Amino acid sequence: MKRMNFLTIITLFIATLSLPFHSSVTLGDGVEEEQFLKNTRQLIYQGKRSGEGYFSEDGNALIFQSEREPDNPFFQIYILDLETGDTNRVSPGTGKTTCSFIRPGSNEVLFASTHLDPEATAKQKAEFDIRASGENKRFSWDYDEHYDIFSAHRDGSNPKRMTEALGYDAEGAYSPDGSKIVFCSLRDAYPIEHLSAGDKKRFETDPSYFGEIYIMNADGSGQTRLTHQPGYDGGPFFSPDGKRIIWRHFKENGLLADVYTMNLDGSDKRRLTDFGSMSWAPYYHPSNTYIIFHSNKYGFANCELFIVDVYGKKEPVRVTFTDGFDGLPVFSPDGKKLVWTSNRTPQKNSQLFIADWNHEEALSALNASPVRKQSETTPAFELQESAGGITSQEPPQSFSFTEKTDHPFSPQITEEDLHTIVAYLASDELEGRLTGTKGSKMASDYIAHRLEKIGILPVDKNGNYFQGFPFTSGVEVMPEGNFLHIAKSGKANDTKSFELEKDFRPLAFTASGVADGELVFAGYGISMPGEDGAGYDSYAGIDVKDKVVLVLNYIPEKVEMKRRHDLNRYSGLRYKAMIAREHGAKALLVVTGPNSPDAGELLPLTFDNASADSGIVAASISGDAAKALFSFIGKDIATVQSELDIEKSEAQTAFAMPGIKATISTAVKREKTSDHNVIGYLPPADGKDDCEYIVVGAHLDHIGYGGTESLARKGEEGMIHNGADDNASGVSVVLELAAALAETYKKKPQDKRRGLVFAFWSGEEMGLLGSSHFIKNPAFPLKNTIAYINFDMVGRLRDNKLIIQGAGSSKSWPQLFEKRNIMSGFNLILQHDPYLPTDATPFYQEGVPIMNFFTGSHDDYNRPTDDTVTLNYEGMAKIAQFAKNIISDLVKSPGRPDYFKVKSSGPPDSLHGSRRIYLGTIPDFTTEDIEGLKLSGVKAGGPADKAGLRDGDIIVRFGDLKITNIYDYKYALDVIKIGEPVTVEYLRNGTSGTLTVIPEAKK
Repeated sequence: MKRMNFLTIITLFIATLSLPFHSSVTLGDGVEEEQFLKNTRQLIYQGKRSGEGYFSEDGNALIFQSEREPDNPFFQIYILDLETGDTNRVSPGTGKTTCSFIRPGSNEVLFASTHLDPEATAKQKAEFDIRASGENKRFSWDYDEHYDIFSAHRDGSNPKRMTEALGYDAEGAYSPDGSKIVFCSLRDAYPIEHLSAGDKKRFETDPSYFGEIYIMNADGSGQTRLTHQPGYDGGPFFSPDGKRIIWRHFKENGLLADVYTMNLDGSDKRRLTDFGSMSWAPYYHPSNTYIIFHSNKYGFANCELFIVDVYGKKEPVRVTFTDGFDGLPVFSPDGKKLVWTSNRTPQKNSQLFIADWNHEEALSALNASPVRKQSETTPAFELQESAGGITSQEPPQSFSFTEKTDHPFSPQITEEDLHTIVAYLASDELEGRLTGTKGSKMASDYIAHRLEKIGILPVDKNGNYFQGFPFTSGVEVMPEGNFLHIAKSGKANDTKSFELEKDFRPLAFTASGVADGELVFAGYGISMPGEDGAGYDSYAGIDVKDKVVLVLNYIPEKVEMKRRHDLNRYSGLRYKAMIAREHGAKALLVVTGPNSPDAGELLPLTFDNASADSGIVAASISGDAAKALFSFIGKDIATVQSELDIEKSEAQTAFAMPGIKATISTAVKREKTSDHNVIGYLPPADGKDDCEYIVVGAHLDHIGYGGTESLARKGEEGMIHNGADDNASGVSVVLELAAALAETYKKKPQDKRRGLVFAFWSGEEMGLLGSSHFIKNPAFPLKNTIAYINFDMVGRLRDNKLIIQGAGSSKSWPQLFEKRNIMSGFNLILQHDPYLPTDATPFYQEGVPIMNFFTGSHDDYNRPTDDTVTLNYEGMAKIAQFAKNIISDLVKSPGRPDYFKVKSSGPPDSLHGSRRIYLGTIPDFTTEDIEGLKLSGVKAGGPADKAGLRDGDIIVRFGDLKITNIYDYKYALDVIKIGEPVTVEYLRNGTSGTLTVIPEAKK
């Protein structure tokens, strides 16, 4: 029986789709299985796939599900006569069926079916159409609300409906005496309209969360709910004596599951496993001394069978050792056979297998198994964990790690250590380490625990490794506090009130409050420095002090390409708000003009995670609202914008709107959350307060389940983005460096001329939040920091190419790299630009030389496939050793590296507006010996993908611009227009081609 929600598909798709897979462990050829299993063979061959076989009480028949009907792509239920080999269908043949069982002492069977769904036939056709299209759709158990439990005779006759509640009813099994049925139901989630907003959202992504165990009489009467804990409860069976029910319970987050038992009335719930994985499909051995179940303990692509004693006192014992999926095990009534579902077929499709079972060996192995760790064997059921993130900026430290830290870490840099660290940080248990979530806190707890073990001192004088920081995790408009009124003087009652969400909407960064003043139009609201006509000033010749300013969104639409590029850097809305505020305005209104993309639409309530507002009341207004304002003074907004778009010399870039007064009130609620950096240090030998430091850092966060930053492909949406390379790889390298350098400091204290700070930042993916907070609130004077060394995505060393970014921040770097690379022998790629989208940039902007280690983007970047097994641990160890030598030189060097200032081409990235264009391309940063921009990937469904660009293509011309490197490409993105087709020339496998891409607005 199943627990196939969206979060477990990654585990089970191998067994259901005949797709290739990658195991996270190296397994044997099945020889180890002979301890328990003999004469293993495939039982079912017919059909695309089969599974879930259950014996009749005499052991002579097996009921199972299989996909084999020519006119139905879904499972149907069949009975196999184990004496004759004959098979007959039991289910009606229409709709979906699953979860069958044979009633002891009778000719009856039960199964779940959707054949009464009015759309059952249409759904079959739709599924066939999907397959005919060639779409590679992953298996997803959909918890169809039309599933009900039915009984029938073994030949399929006399079908009877047992359940009628709206919602999924399935996963049923009879008691040993045939008088009771235990099953799973989602009925308590219906009607969905009555769920809370949070539960509605949960239902959309994981309906199985609402699964509960029910019991009823064999005729369908007396349906009673037995479980009430948060998280999915399913797959129930009776014990051989009929006194208890066994089932699997998933934690609230849907990531971990364990096996539980209870009495028939739901009392005396007991947990049998604490396996740190997804453990499900438990089934009793007829002896009632142990159970068998399957678990993904050894990798999400590798489910194996395990046995555990019936009281859960011992650690589970592994049964199968074959790569792939082995699950859904069932014993024969005499306990001498085992049937289970496996994809160990030549075609890698799931089918039923059977083997002889060695009961005596199972008892011996369980007797020798160690006592289960950490959990009590007395009745215990986990209470619901409290929701919510960290509430204090200095969260308490509580380390509770066992097997994750029992690994015998070496003080030296080793591949084994690196792998162990990444395996934990990139595990599903941490749910992608999104800033402000439980997973991020678990990661920081783990890191702090490792620092403590290594002997790295907490940077806080109170012994705390954590530095908290707040951030905005969401913005909500407060309807009662928002209004906009426009009054024209000289005429009675000539006042117009505008409607929230129709005519105006506050911007996410607005200051909450009321502002009133005369209305002034300030063109595009841009202020860009420059001489001899190269600059741009929308506020020239106009006084906006104590007034309400109206500006156009974006930049002049008709300017030539270089001008467009320059202006784009100053077109961000926050930047425009800052400029209006600095000119003394009380409020800012923004309209997307009729000549611009998304003309007249209200701006979305997007936010940038900054904790502070812009210091000025700010809102967007609709095109119709702007037309009404312009009509008050007898002007047409389209005409005004058209003149501005061509920078017509006699056009008025700004003008007062006489006699028009605006009164605006904005109120938004910012959801504030906090997270924390993890920081420790090794002091220098003299320990002086004014000593110099080298900061070594990496970001610990990733993007959780994806969100807007995800590059997930079709079928991967909403899955956990584990971020093994981004950036568990960087964290593991810094932790290994901390251990190795701490050991060096112990052995050679004379080398401790400078101190070392080891920093692990959160909030990098949301905009360098943690590192920026540290810069504003440093633990020691920044003037004492001689260098910052960052590691961001260092797990994919290929062709021995190591990229070091920010090499232009100090003229001391090239010589140091050259010296230390003699031994390491990398093919170094030095990139000089110090303005990087990673945590090194805040340090550089404060006058600290930087370097960022990077092994390049790849096809798994910001996808769920960025997993532990994809990393090059040998390469990571080599990078860490190279960096250790560089850091050691900096520690001992008598002089500090110089700082080379590279002029920025515009306002900070958080303010400039050059990112409005979206193409969905992922540059390959590892290439330096080609002319053009090579792509390491394209986002599915994006403009580049729609146009036909592919992984590995080299863009050599974009519109009228020749592309020789990534900087040319970034420039090109700043000058193109949304919705305007662009001709792209590219090379693919040495052959040139041309296509047209239509840029979209970045959401």
